[in-house]
Amino acid sequence: MGMDQVKQQIIALLKENIRNIPDFPQPGIQFKDITPLLQNPDTLELTSRVLARPFRKKNIDYVVGLESRGFLFGTNLAQDLHAGFIPIRKPGKLPAETLSATYALEYGNDTVEIHKDAFSEGARVLVHDDLIATGGSAAAATELVEELGGKVVGYSFIIALETLRGTDLLAPGVPVKVLLSL
Repeated sequence: MGMDQVKQQIIALLKENIRNIPDFPQPGIQFKDITPLLQNPDTLELTSRVLARPFRKKNIDYVVGLESRGFLFGTNLAQDLHAGFIPIRKPGKLPAETLSATYALEYGNDTVEIHKDAFSEGARVLVHDDLIATGGSAAAATELVEELGGKVVGYSFIIALETLRGTDLLAPGVPVKVLLSL
């Protein structure tokens, strides 16, 4: 069996463990639920390994995980890459001084924050979330990383909703790795 066939089987297995929840969090939204992927120890481990693979030799200093599902694999990704982990959270959740950025999403606006002392200037940062839809939260994370003097050197997502073209909002020329395009 060739590597392409193995990769196809891995993607199929991961896809089987993501369920669609209609009308959540509001009517018209098709929520992609990764909790079945998390429940199975094999798909949990496999997802972590596949997410880390493209970034192993990229000298990542920090993985930035977006609240809240970006935390689930973001910490594993940071460990696998021997990097630090930085949470980007909703307003009022981080205890020290923060910077914030506001963005549009499919069903309104939201704001995210990062600690002002999250990392030093010149840090090489990988932005991770479970899903990219409109790209607003990842673009806001990029804005925050750059405002602190960091450099986004990659984006990592388990799922991309292709019809929403969220990757169009991301930093041009920066690698974007997606496990499943739906």
